[in-house]
Amino acid sequence: MVHALEHLVVRHTRRLPSPAGPAGDGAVAARRFDAALMTAGFKLSGDLVERLSGLAGPTVVETAVRTLATVRELVGDHVRHNVYFVDFPDNVPDTLDFWRACVAEALADDGTRARTVEQLSAGVLDLLTLPSYGRYRHTYEEMLSVHDELIAAAGDRLTVLHLGADADTEVTALYLALAGSSTPLGEEHLRDLAVLAEHCADGPQPETITVRESRAVVNHARLRVGATPLLDTVTDVLRLACVLADGDVTLREPTRFRALSRPHRRVLLAGLDAVVAASPAKLSDVSAHAEAWKRLGERLHPHEYPHWPYAAEVFAVARGERKAPSFDSRVEELLERGEVAGAAELLAAAPGRLFRALDRLLRIAAEGKQREAVLAAVERAAPEVSSRVVLSVREHLQNRAGGSGGVRRVFVNREGKAWVADDTRPPLEDSDRERLIAVLDAETRRRLPSSGHLLIDPDVLAVALPLSGRAASAGLGVLPRGSVSPVEGELLRFFTYWREARHTTDLDLSALVLDADYSTVTWLSYTALTDVEGRHSGDITEAPDGASEFIDLRLGAVRGTFIVPQVHVFSGEGFDQVAEGFFGFMLRESEQRGRPFEPRTVRMKSDLRGPGRVALPLAFRRDDEGRWHAHWLHLYLRGTPSANQVEGHRVSIAVLLRGLMGRTSLTVGHLVALMEESGVRTTLWDGRTVPDAPVTYIGLERPDGLAPGSRVFTPENLRDLLPA
Repeated sequence: MVHALEHLVVRHTRRLPSPAGPAGDGAVAARRFDAALMTAGFKLSGDLVERLSGLAGPTVVETAVRTLATVRELVGDHVRHNVYFVDFPDNVPDTLDFWRACVAEALADDGTRARTVEQLSAGVLDLLTLPSYGRYRHTYEEMLSVHDELIAAAGDRLTVLHLGADADTEVTALYLALAGSSTPLGEEHLRDLAVLAEHCADGPQPETITVRESRAVVNHARLRVGATPLLDTVTDVLRLACVLADGDVTLREPTRFRALSRPHRRVLLAGLDAVVAASPAKLSDVSAHAEAWKRLGERLHPHEYPHWPYAAEVFAVARGERKAPSFDSRVEELLERGEVAGAAELLAAAPGRLFRALDRLLRIAAEGKQREAVLAAVERAAPEVSSRVVLSVREHLQNRAGGSGGVRRVFVNREGKAWVADDTRPPLEDSDRERLIAVLDAETRRRLPSSGHLLIDPDVLAVALPLSGRAASAGLGVLPRGSVSPVEGELLRFFTYWREARHTTDLDLSALVLDADYSTVTWLSYTALTDVEGRHSGDITEAPDGASEFIDLRLGAVRGTFIVPQVHVFSGEGFDQVAEGFFGFMLRESEQRGRPFEPRTVRMKSDLRGPGRVALPLAFRRDDEGRWHAHWLHLYLRGTPSANQVEGHRVSIAVLLRGLMGRTSLTVGHLVALMEESGVRTTLWDGRTVPDAPVTYIGLERPDGLAPGSRVFTPENLRDLLPA
């Protein structure tokens, strides 16, 4: 368990908890550890080398073995990446020539000749029936033997591992950061929080746990160690019941409640009773999940506990036996009567809901007096709204300047599923929009903490603020949806890996090239193995032991403006069903050579876990000066149940990309500008020297040698940059 927690700390913080063990001369082992890390694109900080050098050699070796396993998994080097064409990217054949060769081999095989002849006679050939198609024809070792060693280059990634505090301190700090996060966590982080919460249930706790899904996970852990769960709404109780049933804590999907133990029934009913007794108005929340409450009531048997009468009222409301008008229904009644000012006044009692309804209220306000009432309510409520909502509304308003008239809206749900529709909303008044933006910026500026000397990596300024943990996948080098980051290198190589769980599964890696008008230039896929732009490594059609596909692109040869890598489910299990699945990209120079997968050149690796049958991790765009930038998407399209391929989705992807490129995200640069307006001293880091005094550093990677007492914000903890 201790080692599992250490793994989480390294993965989330890029810090290694200070190793404990007998003193000794571990300098030689530390140097070997550092050299082994560098093959995976990692390096020990100076402080960490010094700490390890003072420990006994065996302790250093044990630490190295554990840490190497963690970082190799981070970068995707924990699996064997083979390719169909053994010397990829060299000698990849023309697609039709390759298919003809597969047919010739099938005709030469006594076992497949008759079936192949029959298909050819019918005029339709199934490639999957050809014995030489879609399956590795050489071992991993044979593939390695034909590739030269990677030549080191100055541009290779080098991620520094820093020395942390002792293990208990690091684990507690990570738990407090995740549990106390003001932004919703992604699925992977919620799973990690569950592990940490159980370990830390008896220790320090966050002052508040504002994200309800996180609170449910923490409550489950508290319940398991006999601590009292933290419940202040009836929905908190429902979420806890879902966790106990291994159901959906977000309440988006129905949970199949199973029989609960008597102690768990008592905890849930007592919690319900206390919440409603303290505030009967909270019964109005029941109707939003009435069906779930009915199903839960069948398991809780509230009639057996007459000493908790308030709990019984919850189920009476769910069954419709007692009226408890929801807050939203009261707002709707006022709006139906045209009482916009009254609706705004009512919503002011729930400031977050007022902000979320702001655009709608302004659109339906019939005249200036009503709009003024809405704006005044927002100004009064702003100090009570969470920073995440303030910033989300600010981002929404900066994208409402154009109004309607040919504009396309892009919708992205909490799972990353995306779709596009015409924007039929009437525009907001410019004066109202500008007034609201000023209010929100002033409120954000008021909340920003004193940061002292601010040291900024310029590349972080275009990183989108992580207003939701679901706007990015877990992995290495991953930035939130809407971020833009520079891409430097001659060769861009995409990779995907998957390992099926129970059913034969075929995932296909493709790359679509679009021009400045979002029209198709070309693509690379299993149906187009070669083109001017690059090469595809070959189609693998099953992955019981894992499989990889690659696409190699020469950026200087790309004839378009956009490159859109994508992963399609051709058949079998979806992204959220495979045993393991991830995507990433590498950057190298042409003379480096090396294996198809070289961890030192990996710039990004992210898990593929989402709905739909087409994954769009990011897109690449060339600007007017010829420089390439990555635009982070983390999106999934519905696709079709089977046979998804780039040819069938290129139009819908182009429409989606056009809509996305028309939006601007709220970035780190926005917060930095507000800090500068408040008089904060700011320095852009030159990438070399760091100040001797403590600073607040914001960047993509933590520099080595920052003065003690410095605060550091990198993509791993960027959510903590949002003001409280």
